[in-house]
Amino acid sequence: MQTREPGTLQAMTAPSAPPRTRRTASRAQVGEWRALLDRHAKVSCALEKALQDEHGIGLSEFEVLDRLVDANCGNYRMSDLAQDIYLSQSALSRAVARLEQDGLVRRSMCSDDRRAIFVCLTGDGATRHRDALPTHREVLTRTWGD
Repeated sequence: MQTREPGTLQAMTAPSAPPRTRRTASRAQVGEWRALLDRHAKVSCALEKALQDEHGIGLSEFEVLDRLVDANCGNYRMSDLAQDIYLSQSALSRAVARLEQDGLVRRSMCSDDRRAIFVCLTGDGATRHRDALPTHREVLTRTWGD
């Protein structure tokens, strides 16, 4: 047992681990990251404005409709949709709620698993998607390379 002089502190230390080698991003990587963020912001803002002005839906709502159309499966599990889209769970829930309120999607419970919720595109939702798709693709094409 170690003894110490009165009035002195004894440090309790764990055996030292080997120092970590920390990788840092290069200036080029940081530049590319910032360019990607700039492009994302520019394209997203242009899409949001055009879709809202011309079709009365936001980019998040369009993305949900677009995923439902691409899935072509009738009922799409909300949990699967959450994995397939860039939105957080809460943002996705709000987007689906807005679409449901506008009659563009329908939500239903799974009869086999009461925890699962299905999202289904309605006829009005398919029409809104069909009308908004050319706007989305045109704005995407126009702003992507700027």
